[in-house]
Amino acid sequence: MPELNWLVAAFPNFVRYVVVGFALAGLFLWIYALITPWREFALIRTGNSAAAIALVGALLGFCLPLANTIAHSSSLTDVVLWSLVALLVQVVVHLTLRLTMPYLKQAIEANESASGITAGGFSLSFGLINAACLTY
Repeated sequence: MPELNWLVAAFPNFVRYVVVGFALAGLFLWIYALITPWREFALIRTGNSAAAIALVGALLGFCLPLANTIAHSSSLTDVVLWSLVALLVQVVVHLTLRLTMPYLKQAIEANESASGITAGGFSLSFGLINAACLTY
């Protein structure tokens, strides 16, 4: 069966891309948690929806360009390099939000959903633009 032969031949490449993609998403989460002044995972464990929404929006804002890069890349090196650009975009978006919304830390920690939605929504929006810009 040619389909099975193709699957067997393509599977190792699939595994490489999945491992690299998950590792890059993990790297993003680690860096994002380092740059935010609130402790996302501790807040989420206590039921803080604002922190969860902000984190998931940022993760989606990173993973959309990551997925687009994986779909259109010529190599794993290409994926890593463009993912670092996507990571940088998300860091800039977060830092800009903190400058324009100086109360963001207190609002997230106080579980104010509007602030979580705003932070997550901005991250997601700029991630979509970034993903579109990475299409060639």
